[in-house]
Amino acid sequence: MAPNIRTTATRIVYENRWMRLREDAIVLQDGTPGIYGVVEKADFAIIAPVENGMIHLVEQYRYPVKGRYWELPQGGWEDAPGIDPLELARAELREETGLTAEIMRPVGHLFECYGYSNQGFHIYLAQGLRQGEARREHSEQDMISRAFPIDEVLTMISGGAIKDAATVATLGLLRLKGFL
Repeated sequence: MAPNIRTTATRIVYENRWMRLREDAIVLQDGTPGIYGVVEKADFAIIAPVENGMIHLVEQYRYPVKGRYWELPQGGWEDAPGIDPLELARAELREETGLTAEIMRPVGHLFECYGYSNQGFHIYLAQGLRQGEARREHSEQDMISRAFPIDEVLTMISGGAIKDAATVATLGLLRLKGFL
């Protein structure tokens, strides 16, 4: 079966170490031409550290939306886009929270916003947690980490205190699969 949209040309509009923006000339099934903008970013890992009815979150200032928000630990390595997602998840958990996990259970893979980006994220449930020292990147110097009761986190989502779509989707998937 032929794809619904055919690409006839592509050009890079912008590129930096974290992302690339390309513009594709396309043709729809009925022959109508158009363009499609695509943000290319490497996948990231998101980690749900859950232990004894508590979930560890991090809070930091998010420049694009000009605010501080709570979210699950998450991140990617632009210098190593092909890294094993489990290795990335373990490293990001330790970097942002200082936690290490005896068990890192893969929960699934979702796309961040596939209407305009190819970026996805690998979801892990971290259990058997041990506290160590966080090793945050310089750009994360304002980050704080704290554990919350699961019910409080769900209230934070419904009340609008947690707005990160990847965090909300991850917690929803964990509930659907019976992990929360």
